[in-house]
Amino acid sequence: QVQLVESGGGLVQPGGSLRLSCAASGSTFRIYTMGWYRQAPGKQRELVAHITGGGRTNYVDSVKGRFSISRDNGKNTVYLQMNSLKPEDTAVYYCNGIPRIGEWGQGTQVTVSS
Repeated sequence: QVQLVESGGGLVQPGGSLRLSCAASGSTFRIYTMGWYRQAPGKQRELVAHITGGGRTNYVDSVKGRFSISRDNGKNTVYLQMNSLKPEDTAVYYCNGIPRIGEWGQGTQVTVSS
């Protein structure tokens, strides 16, 4: 089963930027559509961005123009560049396939606060 390890979160001021990384195990990573999800306290996990194996991307309206998802199939890694961060972006961020390709990892905490 694919293992997923997220990293890159932290505390940032409103308007700041972060780049998240998700490393996946396995040799067939390149065929999967991969997504970045987030879960804020007291809320359900939501999909915020995804990227197909061929590189097509899609975003939830709340992050369009601010977040950018990309992937490096040679490194089995998917990235989420987050710019112009807002307090409402505060959440634990996870990656997984669409549909899921493995168990949820520990995620990486993103806190946007002044």
